[in-house]
Amino acid sequence: MTDMTEFTLKTRLLAALEGKPVDKTPVCSVTQTGIVELMDEVGAPWPESHTNPELMAKLALANHDLSGLEAVRVPYCLTVLVEAMGCEINMGTKNRQPSVTGHPYPKDLEGAAIPADLLQKGRIPAVLEAIKIIRAKVGPDVPIIGGMEGPVTVASDLISVKSFMKWSIKKIDLFEQTLDLATEASIMYANAMVEAGADIIAIADPVASPDLMSPASFNQYLQPRLQKFSAGVNSVTILHICGNVNAILSYMADCGFEGLSVEEKIGSVKKAKEVIGTRARLIGNISSPFTLLPGPVDKIKTESKQALADGIDVLAPGCGIAPMTPLENIKAMVAARNEYYA
Repeated sequence: MTDMTEFTLKTRLLAALEGKPVDKTPVCSVTQTGIVELMDEVGAPWPESHTNPELMAKLALANHDLSGLEAVRVPYCLTVLVEAMGCEINMGTKNRQPSVTGHPYPKDLEGAAIPADLLQKGRIPAVLEAIKIIRAKVGPDVPIIGGMEGPVTVASDLISVKSFMKWSIKKIDLFEQTLDLATEASIMYANAMVEAGADIIAIADPVASPDLMSPASFNQYLQPRLQKFSAGVNSVTILHICGNVNAILSYMADCGFEGLSVEEKIGSVKKAKEVIGTRARLIGNISSPFTLLPGPVDKIKTESKQALADGIDVLAPGCGIAPMTPLENIKAMVAARNEYYA
């Protein structure tokens, strides 16, 4: 057994994600961390900090430095890779994330391919540069989490969610081709982030949710691609899927990711842990919209301590932090973890 005094933030988080014993449960966010209060505090507002690597790094560092979250996570949306692949993006506002507004292949996959210069396109260079800046600032002992849209969501953005749903029933060949293209591009981008200095790759794959795709489809078509992704990425990986994922939780645990990030909608942390067993570690599941955003601090602390008592492996927001969340509320989640171990 390792000497429990030897942990750095990085070795503790990595050990927790690998199911090894730690002195205390890490607390961080594996999902988006940009909040308006910090944008004002450090002068790194959206949408500018989506494209400027210095501002991107500054805002990400602020949530680690000022809230105590034990990792630095970039960027702040699920549109970087799909923009480089040809999607049209609305860059959002100071308190609204970028979103996809146009799809390159809504009718068929005519001409669909991974650009030869994928890693030079759109905001990918800015993200890679931001990771390097963060690493230079925090040194070797603070974990950096590279966040991105997962392959299923990439696929749906390339052809539109409507076509994605339709093809999953009527044009299985095209559906599978889209998934394969998306998976390959996702692995390339993820590994570029790892090369730049990211320790962990966290994908958010909302389109893989049972709200949109049936558990049978997940098992048959999505799981093999997610397995290919986790196997192809040269780092520890985390899979986040939104919504109530109980119907696919066991499949998720077979996808080869070290960590599974879940929302409060799963209900019981204990039950979820029983389902996944030793196949993966559970991350979450403090509600971003219903607990972290509105507070109050006491409620955040109570729910955080409950999650710890129930065996959560990494204490974290259940989904992306809402931009209007007060810094005080994020600090409360960190304080709850500290109090729990005091």
